[in-house]
Amino acid sequence: MGSLLPPSASQELPSHKTAQKATPVEVSALRQSIRSGAFTGHTSGIADSQVQGNVVILPKDSAADFLRFCQNNRRPCPIIGLSEPGDPYLPALGLGIDIRTDVPQYRVWRDGVITASPNDVSDLWRDDLVTFVIGCSFSFEQALLESDVPIRHIEQGRNVPMFRTNIQTVAAGPFSGPMVVTMRPMKAKDVIKAVQITSRYPEVHGAPVHLGSPALIGITDLSKPDYGDAVDIYEDEIPVFWACGVTPQAALQHAKPAFCITHAPGAMLITDLKNNQLASF
Repeated sequence: MGSLLPPSASQELPSHKTAQKATPVEVSALRQSIRSGAFTGHTSGIADSQVQGNVVILPKDSAADFLRFCQNNRRPCPIIGLSEPGDPYLPALGLGIDIRTDVPQYRVWRDGVITASPNDVSDLWRDDLVTFVIGCSFSFEQALLESDVPIRHIEQGRNVPMFRTNIQTVAAGPFSGPMVVTMRPMKAKDVIKAVQITSRYPEVHGAPVHLGSPALIGITDLSKPDYGDAVDIYEDEIPVFWACGVTPQAALQHAKPAFCITHAPGAMLITDLKNNQLASF
């Protein structure tokens, strides 16, 4: 079956050839825990050396437009994995990954509305479904922590706060809507390091899209995130905002496809890739 990707787009995807190596025991055990339903929570702060991914699963007749949407909006929607129609496996991202079972919590959408939040979508699988895996900002947090930049939601054992903004994405077919961002509060000295570090990770959103006043990007209350959990922000800290891979879920609300599946925000696919494989030096 032919690929959905035109040659130029295919060349732009990361190769991830090293993902064919044996899966580390701890990642394999974590994935089995997710697959069995024993672990169903958010994945912030776990498997911290592994690349994590946002998931969008669409029928083939919507996939080409969604691919263009991602190409038009690479900052919030960097594609790190793409399946053939009907294939639930993603060998370039991890040996044995089964997209039907290996996400801690899914969202099932019908006509732009969330109708269920299962932990397994095997019974919903169809031979026309195409899986997109989009980079996640959890993947640059290891580098921040290694440079002594604190991550508040990890310190507090919470999911990262995510907000819809007034920054509009570039439409493709029926897909359009606001950019979603993640927020991490930091002291000014750490903001400089965070910009330098995350700019080396374009496949997981890269440098921040905004620093400072949330009102300038349409956010009215940092204590009330649209997705995820609120975190403490201290008087000497600056809110820092990165593009987020939940942006496609805002686009799905606008496009209203008859059927699709996503991950629940913060409950990511954990791959066999190492975060440092995505760094550009």
